[in-house]
Amino acid sequence: MSPFEILMLVCFGAAWPTSIYKSITSKSIEGKSVLFLYIILSGYLFGMLHKYFFHMDFVIVLYFVNFCMVFIDLLLYYRNKRLLT
Repeated sequence: MSPFEILMLVCFGAAWPTSIYKSITSKSIEGKSVLFLYIILSGYLFGMLHKYFFHMDFVIVLYFVNFCMVFIDLLLYYRNKRLLT
C-alpha cells in the first residue's frame, strides 16, 4: 500500500461529486467526453484487478468508490443525451 496511491485516489475522488452534480443540474452533455469517461472507468477497473490479483489491500475500496462515481456520471451522460433529443 502506497500513501501516494491513496492520495491520488482521494484527490481524483474529490472531483467526481462535482462532475456528477453538474451533470444532474445542467442536464447537458456539453463539456463531457464519453470516451474520457470510459477511459477513466477502464483505469479504475484495471487498478481494482491489480489489487485483487497481486496486492489486495483496503485501497481497492477507493478504486471501487471512484469507479462507481464515474459510472454514475456516465449514466447521467446518457440520460442527458436522451433528454436533448
